[in-house]
Amino acid sequence: MGDTMMSGSKLNEVGYWTELKLEIVKKYASAYTGILAKQRAIQGYVYVDAFSGPGVHVSRQTGEYILGSPLNALNVQPPFSEYHFIDADRDKAEELRRIVGRQENVFVHEGDCNQILPSQVFPRCRYEDYRRALCLLDPYGIHLDWKIVESAGRSRSIEIFLNFSIMDINRTALWRNQGKVSQAAVDRMNRFWGDDSWREIAYQKEPGLFGSVTDKRSNEVVAEAYRRRLESEAGFPFVLEPIPMRNSSNAVVYYLYFASPNKTGHRIVSDIFSKYRDRTA
Repeated sequence: MGDTMMSGSKLNEVGYWTELKLEIVKKYASAYTGILAKQRAIQGYVYVDAFSGPGVHVSRQTGEYILGSPLNALNVQPPFSEYHFIDADRDKAEELRRIVGRQENVFVHEGDCNQILPSQVFPRCRYEDYRRALCLLDPYGIHLDWKIVESAGRSRSIEIFLNFSIMDINRTALWRNQGKVSQAAVDRMNRFWGDDSWREIAYQKEPGLFGSVTDKRSNEVVAEAYRRRLESEAGFPFVLEPIPMRNSSNAVVYYLYFASPNKTGHRIVSDIFSKYRDRTA
């Protein structure tokens, strides 16, 4: 890759755990297409990245260019039948268009994935049309509406990797003093979670010297509650325990989930996760 690739946007510098996530998704994408290519009844299998970026990053460890999710997916063999890449940032979307060039089965969408996915992408992945999809939901924070996750779960045809940004959740809504959280932040958390039940999960009342006090529960409790929610509310039959992804200080930044309507995908990603779960940077 030459410097000319960089003209459209400033690339994100990514750390060890982002590189790990890209590797995990790439490994499963390769297994995914290999399985579906052998199923004659399937009419198409789609790759979706809802927060695609420009397709290239810079490694914080080496300073070298590394391929992002879109270019990794385009290199998978056997190939997907269709690709949909979405980014709200015009410069990043234009950069990605320039890198991938004109391909009739590759679509780069500029805009809000919460609007584009249900209107333009998920209708192309319907179970009854014998079409399937692997969808990466990797927002920079809690910029994803629950209705998108629920729609994927109810579809019976869409498998997802999902970034549950616990750091942004704590920064936005899960304050020890709930009275200081703005209504805008509460509304944002409600959209991400799907309702306000996160309050009951994230906080518990404990007996204190002068009556009960409200205490904030651990990140692990919140993450497990969301995993159960993917099963019970979104309707995914198979949801793995997520992998905690950390920063350079070893603090958990987000949890990487995998949720699927089928046992085969669950088994394969379970094997992949087990190889990475205890990694340290």
